[in-house]
Amino acid sequence: MANRCEICGKEAMTGNLVSHSNIKTKRTTKPNIQRVKAMVDGTPRRVRVCTRCLRSGKIEKRTR
Repeated sequence: MANRCEICGKEAMTGNLVSHSNIKTKRTTKPNIQRVKAMVDGTPRRVRVCTRCLRSGKIEKRTR
């Protein structure tokens, strides 16, 4: 399963980790993905959402 937000499509980024001696090695940064129960099209569903989408209110988190 891909580590990707179902709302905005945010996924892992790749780049270089640069040491003090300027040696470059590959690294990845992963988004903060949470599995939450949310209302999608009027029905409660479990979705994988990044915390930025949760915080900005793009998805309505289901409460009891």
